Amino acid sequence: MENISVIGSGSWGTTLANHLAEKGFHVKLWSYEKGLVDEIKRTGINSIYLPGIPLSHNIEVTDDLDVAVKDARYILSVVPAQFTRSVFSSAANHLPEDAVIVSASKGIEHGSLLTVSSILENLTGRKISVLSGPSFAEEVIKKLPTAVTIASPDNKIAVLLQDLFTTEYFRVYTNTDVLGVELGGALKNVMAIASGISDGLGLGTSTRAALITRGLAEMTRLGVAMGASEKTFGGLSGIGDLVLTCTGTLSRNYTVGFRLGRGETRGETLDNILSGMKMVAEGVATSESAFELSKKHTVEMPIVEQIYLVIKENKKPSDAVRELMTRSPKSE
Repeated sequence: MENISVIGSGSWGTTLANHLAEKGFHVKLWSYEKGLVDEIKRTGINSIYLPGIPLSHNIEVTDDLDVAVKDARYILSVVPAQFTRSVFSSAANHLPEDAVIVSASKGIEHGSLLTVSSILENLTGRKISVLSGPSFAEEVIKKLPTAVTIASPDNKIAVLLQDLFTTEYFRVYTNTDVLGVELGGALKNVMAIASGISDGLGLGTSTRAALITRGLAEMTRLGVAMGASEKTFGGLSGIGDLVLTCTGTLSRNYTVGFRLGRGETRGETLDNILSGMKMVAEGVATSESAFELSKKHTVEMPIVEQIYLVIKENKKPSDAVRELMTRSPKSE
């Protein structure tokens, strides 16, 4: 069986490593946390991100990046967007020549405003595929039925990866719109914060439905302005992932938003919330990048703008909601 390298040992990286290892592949899982590497070697469990779940014996865990990518036929990047450049700058010169690289991270880099696949393409000089869609790690590792999208500029590679990931509980669809798939995965995290704020303020399900619907409109407008296909945002990596993260309590971004909304009366701040989280809530960083992209491409994104103001300028969540509701009337 061909070797697979998974770079990033958070809940999603570990889940994907285990998913492929259980199919019989030899998987190397890289972590920058040596203590976690030692623990997984000793106990076979990632207690920080997936406590209590035994991992496949086909996983070889390491904190040596060169060892991790050596002889790999497939390399999965599951590093948070803001750390992708630093990690793969180190790995770029050691990647096997014929390795297929897949990004499974959801975010937009600060400053450059690049998606993760664009960062990887710049560093490696190769075309990058993207795995995205509505998928909570805690559910996938329990083999609950899940459907996702693999996007690649090369349809032959997309079909190859479709076969690689597909199981009876993990269904994979192909797409050639890499940008659209990736933007859907990144921008929905900002909308999930908005949905969480709404629920934290106790505004009800009608409000949440409106946020999801108008959030999708904003995501689609920006995507089309950047060259993505409008159709993509009606698929799994668009509306599918958006609904999941805006309604599912397993969503880290929804949780951040919920605690911000509830914290308005309890004095809980964003710094308090983030300092107590083990995993990265990508929507916090992406809110700034999405706001900057909206200005760059002259796209109206009022929800993104208000979440940016809440995150970056400490605007009261209730004031953000009020401003959204009192904007001048529009046609749909």
